[in-house]
Amino acid sequence: MMPVARGERFECAMWRALAICVCGVALVVTGAASAAAQQPAPAGSGAGTLSAQAAVVLGVQPAAADAPGPDTAADPGDKEKPPEEQAADTGGLVDFFKSTELTGFVDAYYGWNFNGEGPALLRNFDVNHNEFSFALAEVALEKKATADSRVGFRLDFDAGQTADMVNSFEPGGPEFLDNVQQGYASFLAPVGKGLQIDFGKFVTPHGAEVIESRDNWNYSRGLLFALAIPYYHMGVRLGYPITDKVSVTGYVVNGWNNVRENNDAKTVGASVAIKPNDRVSITQAYMVGAEQPDNNDDLRHLFDTVVSFTLTDKISLIGNYDYGRDEIVGESVDWSGVAGYLKYQHNENLAFIPRFEVIWDSKAFTTGAVQNVKEFTLTGEYKFSGLISRLEFRQDFSDEEFFPDGDGGFKKNQSTLTLGLVYAFTSAKP
Repeated sequence: MMPVARGERFECAMWRALAICVCGVALVVTGAASAAAQQPAPAGSGAGTLSAQAAVVLGVQPAAADAPGPDTAADPGDKEKPPEEQAADTGGLVDFFKSTELTGFVDAYYGWNFNGEGPALLRNFDVNHNEFSFALAEVALEKKATADSRVGFRLDFDAGQTADMVNSFEPGGPEFLDNVQQGYASFLAPVGKGLQIDFGKFVTPHGAEVIESRDNWNYSRGLLFALAIPYYHMGVRLGYPITDKVSVTGYVVNGWNNVRENNDAKTVGASVAIKPNDRVSITQAYMVGAEQPDNNDDLRHLFDTVVSFTLTDKISLIGNYDYGRDEIVGESVDWSGVAGYLKYQHNENLAFIPRFEVIWDSKAFTTGAVQNVKEFTLTGEYKFSGLISRLEFRQDFSDEEFFPDGDGGFKKNQSTLTLGLVYAFTSAKP
Protein backbone atom coordinates (compact mmCIF):
# COMPACT_ATOMS: atom_id res chain seq x y z
CA MET A 1 0.00 0.00 0.00
CA MET A 2 1.38 3.36 -1.01
CA PRO A 3 0.88 6.47 1.11
CA VAL A 4 0.01 8.52 -1.97
CA ALA A 5 -3.54 7.09 -2.09
CA ARG A 6 -4.67 8.31 1.34
CA GLY A 7 -7.86 10.30 1.27
CA GLU A 8 -9.25 8.83 -1.92
CA ARG A 9 -12.25 7.20 -0.22
CA PHE A 10 -14.92 9.53 1.16
CA GLU A 11 -18.05 7.36 1.51
CA CYS A 12 -19.24 7.35 5.13
CA ALA A 13 -21.14 4.47 6.75
CA MET A 14 -22.25 6.49 9.77
CA TRP A 15 -25.29 4.49 10.92
CA ARG A 16 -23.38 1.23 10.67
CA ALA A 17 -20.46 2.72 12.56
CA LEU A 18 -22.59 4.17 15.36
CA ALA A 19 -24.42 0.86 15.74
CA ILE A 20 -21.08 -0.89 16.11
CA CYS A 21 -19.99 1.61 18.77
CA VAL A 22 -23.20 1.09 20.78
CA CYS A 23 -23.00 -2.70 20.47
CA GLY A 24 -19.35 -2.72 21.43
CA VAL A 25 -19.92 -0.71 24.60
CA ALA A 26 -22.91 -2.90 25.43
CA LEU A 27 -20.77 -6.02 25.08
CA VAL A 28 -18.13 -4.62 27.40
CA VAL A 29 -20.71 -3.67 30.03
CA THR A 30 -22.41 -7.06 29.71
CA GLY A 31 -19.06 -8.75 30.04
CA ALA A 32 -18.30 -6.79 33.18
CA ALA A 33 -21.61 -7.71 34.76
CA SER A 34 -21.07 -11.36 33.94
CA ALA A 35 -17.55 -11.23 35.32
CA ALA A 36 -18.84 -9.76 38.57
CA ALA A 37 -20.92 -12.88 39.10
CA GLN A 38 -17.86 -15.12 38.91
CA GLN A 39 -16.13 -16.30 42.03
CA PRO A 40 -13.21 -13.99 42.94
CA ALA A 41 -9.75 -15.16 41.89
CA PRO A 42 -7.45 -16.59 44.57
CA ALA A 43 -5.22 -14.07 46.30
CA GLY A 44 -2.14 -13.15 44.29
CA SER A 45 -3.49 -14.60 41.04
CA GLY A 46 -4.14 -11.21 39.36
CA ALA A 47 -7.32 -10.55 37.37
CA GLY A 48 -10.21 -13.01 37.43
CA THR A 49 -11.37 -15.05 34.43
CA LEU A 50 -13.00 -13.25 31.53
CA SER A 51 -16.67 -13.71 30.80
CA ALA A 52 -17.61 -15.16 27.42
CA GLN A 53 -18.97 -11.79 26.26
CA ALA A 54 -15.86 -9.91 27.35
CA ALA A 55 -13.67 -12.54 25.69
CA VAL A 56 -15.48 -11.94 22.40
CA VAL A 57 -14.86 -8.19 22.64
CA LEU A 58 -11.17 -8.68 23.47
CA GLY A 59 -10.66 -11.30 20.78
CA VAL A 60 -9.45 -14.05 23.14
CA GLN A 61 -10.81 -17.46 24.11
CA PRO A 62 -12.87 -17.55 27.30
CA ALA A 63 -11.43 -19.48 30.22
CA ALA A 64 -12.63 -23.03 30.78
CA ALA A 65 -14.66 -21.88 33.76
CA ASP A 66 -16.76 -19.71 31.40
CA ALA A 67 -17.67 -22.59 29.09
CA PRO A 68 -21.26 -23.83 29.47
CA GLY A 69 -21.70 -27.26 30.97
CA PRO A 70 -24.29 -29.48 32.60
CA ASP A 71 -23.71 -27.86 36.00
CA THR A 72 -24.08 -24.30 34.77
CA ALA A 73 -27.68 -24.41 33.58
CA ALA A 74 -29.80 -21.47 34.70
CA ASP A 75 -31.75 -22.05 37.89
CA PRO A 76 -35.13 -20.31 38.13
CA GLY A 77 -34.24 -19.58 41.71
CA ASP A 78 -31.32 -17.43 40.56
CA LYS A 79 -33.77 -14.66 39.70
CA GLU A 80 -34.36 -14.08 43.40
CA LYS A 81 -30.86 -13.59 44.72
CA PRO A 82 -30.35 -12.68 48.37
CA PRO A 83 -29.64 -8.95 48.95
CA GLU A 84 -26.01 -9.62 49.84
CA GLU A 85 -25.44 -11.41 46.49
CA GLN A 86 -27.13 -8.58 44.60
CA ALA A 87 -24.86 -6.10 46.38
CA ALA A 88 -21.82 -8.21 45.43
CA ASP A 89 -22.89 -8.13 41.75
CA THR A 90 -23.32 -4.37 41.86
CA GLY A 91 -19.96 -3.96 43.58
CA GLY A 92 -18.26 -6.01 40.88
CA LEU A 93 -19.70 -3.77 38.17
CA VAL A 94 -18.61 -0.66 40.05
CA ASP A 95 -15.11 -2.10 40.48
CA PHE A 96 -14.94 -2.75 36.74
CA PHE A 97 -15.71 0.87 35.89
CA LYS A 98 -13.38 2.13 38.59
CA SER A 99 -10.49 0.38 36.83
CA THR A 100 -11.70 1.17 33.29
CA GLU A 101 -11.20 4.62 31.84
CA LEU A 102 -13.78 5.98 29.39
CA THR A 103 -12.70 8.72 26.99
CA GLY A 104 -14.14 10.19 23.84
CA PHE A 105 -14.63 13.21 21.65
CA VAL A 106 -16.59 14.66 18.73
CA ASP A 107 -14.68 16.51 15.98
CA ALA A 108 -16.16 18.74 13.25
CA TYR A 109 -14.77 21.49 11.02
CA TYR A 110 -15.41 24.04 8.30
CA GLY A 111 -12.77 24.40 5.60
CA TRP A 112 -12.14 26.89 2.81
CA ASN A 113 -9.68 26.28 -0.02
CA PHE A 114 -8.56 29.57 -1.60
CA ASN A 115 -7.81 27.71 -4.85
CA GLY A 116 -11.56 27.47 -5.26
CA GLU A 117 -12.13 23.73 -5.12
CA GLY A 118 -11.57 20.59 -3.06
CA PRO A 119 -10.43 18.22 -1.87
CA ALA A 120 -7.26 19.79 -0.53
CA LEU A 121 -4.31 17.79 -1.86
CA LEU A 122 -1.38 16.21 0.03
CA ARG A 123 -3.26 16.08 3.32
CA ASN A 124 -5.82 13.93 5.04
CA PHE A 125 -9.02 14.27 7.07
CA ASP A 126 -9.68 18.05 6.81
CA VAL A 127 -9.91 18.04 3.01
CA ASN A 128 -13.38 19.41 2.20
CA HIS A 129 -13.90 22.85 0.64
CA ASN A 130 -16.71 25.20 1.68
CA GLU A 131 -18.45 22.55 3.77
CA PHE A 132 -19.40 22.00 7.37
CA SER A 133 -17.93 18.51 7.84
CA PHE A 134 -18.18 15.82 10.48
CA ALA A 135 -14.65 14.48 10.93
CA LEU A 136 -14.69 11.91 13.71
CA ALA A 137 -16.47 10.64 16.80
CA GLU A 138 -14.59 8.33 19.14
CA VAL A 139 -15.38 6.36 22.27
CA ALA A 140 -12.53 4.49 23.94
CA LEU A 141 -12.44 2.07 26.86
CA GLU A 142 -9.16 1.13 28.51
CA LYS A 143 -8.18 -0.97 31.49
CA LYS A 144 -4.45 -0.71 31.99
CA ALA A 145 -2.51 -3.83 32.92
CA THR A 146 -0.80 -3.30 36.28
CA ALA A 147 1.15 -5.32 38.83
CA ASP A 148 -2.09 -5.68 40.85
CA SER A 149 -4.24 -6.61 37.85
CA ARG A 150 -2.04 -7.95 35.07
CA VAL A 151 -4.69 -8.34 32.35
CA GLY A 152 -5.99 -5.28 30.51
CA PHE A 153 -7.49 -4.17 27.23
CA ARG A 154 -8.18 -1.18 25.00
CA LEU A 155 -11.02 -0.58 22.54
CA ASP A 156 -11.33 2.58 20.43
CA PHE A 157 -14.55 2.86 18.40
CA ASP A 158 -14.44 5.46 15.60
CA ALA A 159 -17.05 6.79 13.19
CA GLY A 160 -16.85 9.49 10.53
CA GLN A 161 -14.95 10.58 7.45
CA THR A 162 -11.61 10.27 9.22
CA ALA A 163 -12.28 6.61 10.11
CA ASP A 164 -13.10 5.88 6.45
CA MET A 165 -9.86 7.47 5.28
CA VAL A 166 -7.73 5.72 7.89
CA ASN A 167 -8.96 2.31 6.72
CA SER A 168 -9.03 3.07 2.98
CA PHE A 169 -5.98 0.83 2.38
CA GLU A 170 -7.32 -2.23 4.18
CA PRO A 171 -6.98 -5.15 1.70
CA GLY A 172 -9.95 -7.10 3.02
CA GLY A 173 -11.61 -8.62 6.03
CA PRO A 174 -14.59 -7.78 8.25
CA GLU A 175 -15.83 -4.27 7.50
CA PHE A 176 -16.72 -3.62 11.15
CA LEU A 177 -13.00 -3.36 11.93
CA ASP A 178 -13.02 -0.14 9.92
CA ASN A 179 -14.65 1.40 12.97
CA VAL A 180 -12.24 -0.14 15.48
CA GLN A 181 -9.22 2.12 15.46
CA GLN A 182 -7.60 0.05 18.19
CA GLY A 183 -8.58 -3.22 19.81
CA TYR A 184 -6.08 -5.23 21.78
CA ALA A 185 -5.64 -7.29 24.93
CA SER A 186 -2.73 -6.60 27.29
CA PHE A 187 -0.77 -8.68 29.77
CA LEU A 188 1.88 -7.34 32.13
CA ALA A 189 4.26 -10.26 32.56
CA PRO A 190 6.13 -10.43 35.89
CA VAL A 191 9.53 -10.13 34.20
CA GLY A 192 11.97 -7.66 35.74
CA LYS A 193 10.33 -4.24 35.85
CA GLY A 194 7.34 -5.60 33.92
CA LEU A 195 7.10 -6.75 30.30
CA GLN A 196 3.88 -5.54 28.68
CA ILE A 197 2.51 -7.64 25.83
CA ASP A 198 -0.25 -6.22 23.60
CA PHE A 199 -1.98 -8.37 20.99
CA GLY A 200 -4.40 -7.00 18.40
CA LYS A 201 -4.83 -3.85 16.33
CA PHE A 202 -2.99 -0.72 17.49
CA VAL A 203 -1.92 2.65 16.07
CA THR A 204 1.57 3.12 14.67
CA PRO A 205 4.42 4.15 16.97
CA HIS A 206 5.85 6.44 14.27
CA GLY A 207 5.49 10.19 13.90
CA ALA A 208 4.95 13.28 16.02
CA GLU A 209 1.19 13.39 15.34
CA VAL A 210 -1.75 11.01 15.83
CA ILE A 211 -5.13 10.37 14.24
CA GLU A 212 -7.05 12.32 16.90
CA SER A 213 -6.83 16.08 16.34
CA ARG A 214 -7.53 16.51 20.05
CA ASP A 215 -4.06 15.17 20.90
CA ASN A 216 -2.11 17.20 18.31
CA TRP A 217 -0.90 20.77 18.48
CA ASN A 218 -2.38 21.76 15.10
CA TYR A 219 -5.80 20.90 13.71
CA SER A 220 -4.62 19.63 10.30
CA ARG A 221 -2.17 16.73 10.16
CA GLY A 222 1.16 17.50 8.53
CA LEU A 223 2.80 16.18 5.38
CA LEU A 224 4.86 13.61 7.27
CA PHE A 225 1.82 12.14 9.02
CA ALA A 226 -0.20 12.05 5.80
CA LEU A 227 2.49 10.76 3.44
CA ALA A 228 5.55 9.30 5.18
CA ILE A 229 4.26 6.85 7.81
CA PRO A 230 1.51 4.25 8.34
CA TYR A 231 -1.65 4.66 10.43
CA TYR A 232 -2.01 1.30 12.21
CA HIS A 233 -0.79 -2.29 12.54
CA MET A 234 -2.14 -5.72 13.45
CA GLY A 235 0.09 -8.01 15.49
CA VAL A 236 1.96 -8.18 18.77
CA ARG A 237 3.79 -5.41 20.64
CA LEU A 238 6.18 -5.83 23.59
CA GLY A 239 7.28 -2.94 25.79
CA TYR A 240 9.84 -2.92 28.59
CA PRO A 241 11.21 -0.09 30.79
CA ILE A 242 14.97 -0.62 31.08
CA THR A 243 15.30 2.27 33.53
CA ASP A 244 13.15 5.18 34.64
CA LYS A 245 14.58 7.14 31.70
CA VAL A 246 14.91 4.52 28.94
CA SER A 247 12.28 2.14 27.55
CA VAL A 248 12.22 -0.13 24.51
CA THR A 249 9.40 -1.51 22.37
CA GLY A 250 9.44 -4.28 19.77
CA TYR A 251 6.70 -5.45 17.47
CA VAL A 252 5.85 -8.05 14.84
CA VAL A 253 2.90 -7.10 12.62
CA ASN A 254 1.22 -7.90 9.32
CA GLY A 255 2.46 -4.67 7.76
CA TRP A 256 1.30 -1.11 7.03
CA ASN A 257 -2.43 -0.45 7.44
CA ASN A 258 -3.65 -4.01 7.11
CA VAL A 259 -5.55 -6.16 9.58
CA ARG A 260 -5.65 -8.84 6.88
CA GLU A 261 -2.26 -9.87 5.48
CA ASN A 262 -1.50 -8.99 1.83
CA ASN A 263 1.48 -11.37 1.46
CA ASP A 264 3.23 -14.16 3.38
CA ALA A 265 5.86 -11.96 5.04
CA LYS A 266 5.76 -10.09 8.36
CA THR A 267 7.00 -6.63 9.28
CA VAL A 268 9.17 -6.15 12.35
CA GLY A 269 10.29 -3.06 14.19
CA ALA A 270 11.65 -1.56 17.36
CA SER A 271 11.76 1.79 19.10
CA VAL A 272 13.76 3.34 21.93
CA ALA A 273 12.37 6.16 24.07
CA ILE A 274 14.80 8.25 26.11
CA LYS A 275 13.70 10.87 28.63
CA PRO A 276 16.81 12.22 30.37
CA ASN A 277 14.78 14.82 32.29
CA ASP A 278 11.36 16.45 32.46
CA ARG A 279 12.14 18.81 29.58
CA VAL A 280 13.60 16.51 26.90
CA SER A 281 12.20 13.40 25.19
CA ILE A 282 13.74 11.46 22.27
CA THR A 283 12.18 8.53 20.40
CA GLN A 284 13.92 6.60 17.63
CA ALA A 285 11.92 3.97 15.71
CA TYR A 286 12.73 1.60 12.84
CA MET A 287 10.48 -0.71 10.82
CA VAL A 288 11.23 -3.13 7.98
CA GLY A 289 9.10 -5.58 6.02
CA ALA A 290 7.60 -6.52 2.66
CA GLU A 291 4.56 -4.29 2.10
CA GLN A 292 3.56 -4.91 -1.51
CA PRO A 293 0.70 -7.35 -2.29
CA ASP A 294 1.83 -10.90 -3.08
CA ASN A 295 5.48 -9.88 -2.81
CA ASN A 296 7.65 -11.27 -0.01
CA ASP A 297 11.03 -10.11 -1.33
CA ASP A 298 11.06 -6.31 -1.74
CA LEU A 299 11.48 -4.69 1.67
CA ARG A 300 10.26 -1.31 2.86
CA HIS A 301 12.35 0.50 5.50
CA LEU A 302 11.22 3.39 7.69
CA PHE A 303 13.37 5.43 10.09
CA ASP A 304 11.47 7.83 12.36
CA THR A 305 12.92 10.28 14.89
CA VAL A 306 10.93 12.52 17.23
CA VAL A 307 12.50 14.99 19.67
CA SER A 308 10.49 17.20 22.04
CA PHE A 309 11.86 19.96 24.24
CA THR A 310 10.17 22.20 26.81
CA LEU A 311 12.09 25.44 26.58
CA THR A 312 10.12 27.42 29.18
CA ASP A 313 6.78 27.13 30.94
CA LYS A 314 5.21 28.82 27.90
CA ILE A 315 7.32 27.60 24.95
CA SER A 316 7.64 23.98 23.74
CA LEU A 317 9.29 22.55 20.62
CA ILE A 318 8.99 19.33 18.60
CA GLY A 319 11.16 18.09 15.74
CA ASN A 320 10.37 15.09 13.51
CA TYR A 321 12.47 13.41 10.79
CA ASP A 322 11.42 10.52 8.54
CA TYR A 323 13.27 8.52 5.92
CA GLY A 324 11.72 5.67 3.93
CA ARG A 325 12.91 3.35 1.18
CA ASP A 326 11.23 0.64 -0.89
CA GLU A 327 11.74 -1.42 -4.05
CA ILE A 328 9.09 -1.11 -6.77
CA VAL A 329 9.37 -3.35 -9.85
CA GLY A 330 13.11 -3.59 -9.42
CA GLU A 331 13.62 0.15 -8.92
CA SER A 332 14.61 1.70 -5.60
CA VAL A 333 12.40 4.56 -4.36
CA ASP A 334 12.81 6.72 -1.31
CA TRP A 335 11.24 9.65 0.48
CA SER A 336 12.25 11.85 3.39
CA GLY A 337 10.91 14.77 5.34
CA VAL A 338 11.41 17.01 8.33
CA ALA A 339 8.93 18.92 10.49
CA GLY A 340 9.30 21.53 13.21
CA TYR A 341 6.67 22.72 15.71
CA LEU A 342 6.61 25.57 18.21
CA LYS A 343 3.88 26.01 20.80
CA TYR A 344 3.45 29.26 22.72
CA GLN A 345 1.03 28.76 25.62
CA HIS A 346 -0.10 32.31 26.39
CA ASN A 347 -2.29 31.17 29.27
CA GLU A 348 -4.19 28.05 30.28
CA ASN A 349 -6.80 28.67 27.56
CA LEU A 350 -4.99 30.36 24.68
CA ALA A 351 -2.08 29.06 22.56
CA PHE A 352 -0.43 29.77 19.20
CA ILE A 353 1.29 27.00 17.22
CA PRO A 354 3.30 27.49 14.00
CA ARG A 355 4.47 24.39 12.07
CA PHE A 356 6.83 24.09 9.12
CA GLU A 357 7.54 20.95 7.04
CA VAL A 358 9.41 19.80 3.96
CA ILE A 359 9.02 16.47 2.19
CA TRP A 360 11.30 15.31 -0.63
CA ASP A 361 9.73 12.88 -3.10
CA SER A 362 12.37 12.22 -5.77
CA LYS A 363 10.56 9.16 -7.20
CA ALA A 364 6.92 10.34 -6.98
CA PHE A 365 6.19 7.54 -4.49
CA THR A 366 4.35 9.47 -1.78
CA THR A 367 2.90 12.53 -3.55
CA GLY A 368 2.33 11.14 -7.05
CA ALA A 369 4.79 13.55 -8.68
CA VAL A 370 8.52 14.17 -8.61
CA GLN A 371 8.58 17.25 -6.38
CA ASN A 372 9.65 18.86 -3.15
CA VAL A 373 6.75 20.14 -1.06
CA LYS A 374 6.76 22.54 1.87
CA GLU A 375 3.94 23.61 4.14
CA PHE A 376 3.50 26.31 6.76
CA THR A 377 0.65 26.26 9.27
CA LEU A 378 -0.33 28.81 11.90
CA THR A 379 -2.88 27.64 14.45
CA GLY A 380 -4.63 29.65 17.13
CA GLU A 381 -6.13 27.49 19.87
CA TYR A 382 -8.65 28.32 22.58
CA LYS A 383 -9.78 25.77 25.17
CA PHE A 384 -12.78 26.16 27.41
CA SER A 385 -14.55 23.57 29.58
CA GLY A 386 -13.77 20.51 27.42
CA LEU A 387 -14.20 22.37 24.10
CA ILE A 388 -11.11 22.82 21.90
CA SER A 389 -11.45 25.41 19.13
CA ARG A 390 -8.74 25.96 16.52
CA LEU A 391 -8.57 28.54 13.76
CA GLU A 392 -5.87 27.61 11.28
CA PHE A 393 -4.29 29.07 8.16
CA ARG A 394 -2.14 26.72 6.08
CA GLN A 395 -0.22 27.06 2.84
CA ASP A 396 1.29 24.15 0.91
CA PHE A 397 3.72 25.01 -1.87
CA SER A 398 5.61 22.84 -4.35
CA ASP A 399 8.43 23.37 -6.83
CA GLU A 400 6.04 22.01 -9.48
CA GLU A 401 2.60 23.16 -10.66
CA PHE A 402 0.74 20.48 -8.76
CA PHE A 403 -2.34 22.05 -7.13
CA PRO A 404 -5.60 22.67 -9.10
CA ASP A 405 -6.49 26.36 -9.24
CA GLY A 406 -10.22 26.04 -9.80
CA ASP A 407 -10.05 27.33 -13.38
CA GLY A 408 -8.88 24.10 -14.97
CA GLY A 409 -5.20 24.86 -14.54
CA PHE A 410 -2.56 24.14 -11.91
CA LYS A 411 -0.45 26.27 -9.61
CA LYS A 412 2.43 25.77 -7.21
CA ASN A 413 0.60 26.59 -4.00
CA GLN A 414 -2.55 25.81 -2.06
CA SER A 415 -3.90 27.95 0.80
CA THR A 416 -6.65 26.94 3.20
CA LEU A 417 -8.45 28.34 6.23
CA THR A 418 -10.02 25.91 8.69
CA LEU A 419 -12.10 26.24 11.84
CA GLY A 420 -12.07 23.02 13.88
CA LEU A 421 -14.14 22.30 16.98
CA VAL A 422 -13.49 19.31 19.23
CA TYR A 423 -15.39 18.41 22.39
CA ALA A 424 -13.54 15.87 24.51
CA PHE A 425 -14.44 14.06 27.73
CA THR A 426 -12.87 11.57 30.09
CA SER A 427 -13.82 9.64 33.20
CA ALA A 428 -10.28 9.94 34.58
CA LYS A 429 -9.84 12.10 37.64
CA PRO A 430 -7.79 15.30 37.12
